[in-house]
Amino acid sequence: MAKAFSKVLVANRGEIAIRIFRTCHELGIETVAVYSEADRTAPHVWSAGESYLIGPAPARQSYLVIGNILDAAKQSGAEAIHPGYGFLTENPEFAEAVNDAGLVWIGPPASSMRLLGDKTSARKMAEENDVPVVPGTDQPVVDLKEAIKAAEQLGYPVLLKAAAGGGGKGMRVVDSGEEMGDSLKLARSEAGSAFGDESVFIEKYMARPRHVEFQIMADSHGGCVWLGERECSVQRRHQKIIEETPSPALDPQLRQRMGAAAIKIAAAADYRGAGTVEFLLEKGEFYFLEVNTRLQVEHTVTEMVTGRDLVSDQLRIAAGHPMGYNQEEIKPSGYSIEMRIYAEDPDNNFFPSPGLIDHIEVPSGPGIRHDSGVTVGSEITLHYDPLISKLVAWAPTRNGMINRINRALEEYQIIGVTTIIPFLREILANEVFQSGEYDTHIVPEMMARRAGEDMDRNVFLAAVATALFRDSKQSSPAVADRRKSERKGREGGWVMKGRELREWKK
Repeated sequence: MAKAFSKVLVANRGEIAIRIFRTCHELGIETVAVYSEADRTAPHVWSAGESYLIGPAPARQSYLVIGNILDAAKQSGAEAIHPGYGFLTENPEFAEAVNDAGLVWIGPPASSMRLLGDKTSARKMAEENDVPVVPGTDQPVVDLKEAIKAAEQLGYPVLLKAAAGGGGKGMRVVDSGEEMGDSLKLARSEAGSAFGDESVFIEKYMARPRHVEFQIMADSHGGCVWLGERECSVQRRHQKIIEETPSPALDPQLRQRMGAAAIKIAAAADYRGAGTVEFLLEKGEFYFLEVNTRLQVEHTVTEMVTGRDLVSDQLRIAAGHPMGYNQEEIKPSGYSIEMRIYAEDPDNNFFPSPGLIDHIEVPSGPGIRHDSGVTVGSEITLHYDPLISKLVAWAPTRNGMINRINRALEEYQIIGVTTIIPFLREILANEVFQSGEYDTHIVPEMMARRAGEDMDRNVFLAAVATALFRDSKQSSPAVADRRKSERKGREGGWVMKGRELREWKK
């Protein structure tokens, strides 16, 4: 591929920044990192050719400040900005600001982001293009009376969902009209706190769905393809921890139907670049859920089976070139799985486990990929998502894939913070998971059995509420400083030998 840009700034941190830098380096593109005061010695900072301080540790004062990122781009001479995922990635105002500054936005147009970013408008567009959606309201409900009326028409139970975002926030299962008042109030409060928008709409609650998503790529020359699917049903707090491809639930005919639906959505939204069309699947029928207008965390498994570099495709498309391949040329091979290695405690409702990483032993071997944004001496703080790394495996068969990732997890050693590695191995040993016949209830059912309790479909949602409450009480810098002091007080700790940072200040 011809070099798309001379210099690219990545407006993100951690493993995704490093992953994008790697492709840029292979293509001969100079790289620019941004970092907060908490990330001065982070691996993504010294993985780039240049690095710029953009603010204090809290994301709202650094990684979420559009002006600071644009200033760094201007000082560095970057031609384009890649947002990674998270932070400002799906913010159309950021995309417009990048373009207004005379830079190239490596992502879909702001108009597409606005259309697809609001769940109600995305649902309406899907319906207009004959893509099935979960029965529900096409507009946010305005008051309790309207909510009860809509729920009665759909039939209980129903699901309240935030219109402006996801991740389990602003979500409540409601079984009756008597529950609607309190549930609506809580859902709106959570949605407002998480997304700055209290709008909530209602869907029919699906009892045993699977979460299956399709990777799409589209250019400005009329090219649009889907690159297989990813099974994403292993979730805690409605957030994924394991993804695999191909999905065990799809046969060739269903796969083709869902892929065609994904293309319809992309075409209707005038989409460009990488994106993910997400569906719920139940009893052989699929329903449009949403579109993530960015590169996904789990893009790795798609790369493993297709052999494509999706970041390279993003760069090429953003530079105005055709993607360079068509649907017939995409021939996935084998099976791939991704394990998200979080610093979380499964025995404490998957709450984050901040601290310093004292030691790491990274697995390797045939078919293993390890994307990480930390090293020995790195601190997992409460300021950011506690993702340590992504461990990925490929094998010719699904059983071989499971055995390979299990072996890699056994080799993976992280000392200093609690991780979910032991729980991930429990999932791999679970007969339901091994059969491939699992759904989104697999994790809460496992947790319920651990606790000796009867399964309740609100386990996910109760965990979300508890996590939000806990974060509001414990996510202060003082807590992180205390954890850091405790770790430094131990004997025999490992210290990272940091590189000198090149820092330009205004």
